[in-house]
Amino acid sequence: MVNNLRSPEIIKLANQRSILRVEELAKYFNVSVQTIRKDLNKLCSDGQLERVHGGAIIPSQIENIEYEQRKNINFSGKKAIGRECAKEIPNNICLFMGIGTSTETAARLLLGHKNLLIVTNNLNIANILKKNIQSEVVVTGGNLRKSDGALIGQPVLETVQNFKFDLAIIGCSALDNEGNMLDFDTQEILVNQSIISQAKKTYLVADHTKFLRRAPIKIASLSSVDCFFTDNKLEQPLLDKCASWNTNVKYSK
Repeated sequence: MVNNLRSPEIIKLANQRSILRVEELAKYFNVSVQTIRKDLNKLCSDGQLERVHGGAIIPSQIENIEYEQRKNINFSGKKAIGRECAKEIPNNICLFMGIGTSTETAARLLLGHKNLLIVTNNLNIANILKKNIQSEVVVTGGNLRKSDGALIGQPVLETVQNFKFDLAIIGCSALDNEGNMLDFDTQEILVNQSIISQAKKTYLVADHTKFLRRAPIKIASLSSVDCFFTDNKLEQPLLDKCASWNTNVKYSK
């Protein structure tokens, strides 16, 4: 298989995985490591991939990648994170659940919870939780982002300001090594900042791929989060910062 035939498959794999590792690709295509390195270097020079240590990833952009692609990236890791987060959500509370594929995995595990008042600006979560007959779901107003079922804009802010949440579950598009949560959409960021201010506790659900991505706008620091649910061990400097901020870090099993 020559390079121009491998390239589309490599890009397809990059959209499904958090990182393409050289050794894994060499085995997948049954070619040498040197051949794969040449393939990746060419794709990176063309701007289709971005080199990282040991392999390559989808390049960082000023816009988020498509919802269906995001949903499939590290799906098993997100599912495990959602399961761990759901264990920490009690019954009988007012809960906000925000935009994101990881928050949606947590929502699927709340169908057995009782007496929750769930507020969300995520139509996917509303459709999941409508099956929980023992809880109430409130959907905010807002402008519908058709690509992922998110509601954004001033009406969301107005709804959020009318509530005091016992707990909020949020996601983000990227995380940097300083512990900053990052995203692409200014309106979405304003909503998340408002949610954090209106919640007694805030949980972040984000898998390790968020550390491989970059986004241009800061939501807040992990110091604003009470618990961070993720799937890979954090680097020690960031772990130390989380400890100093009293931000609990929980790993999925």
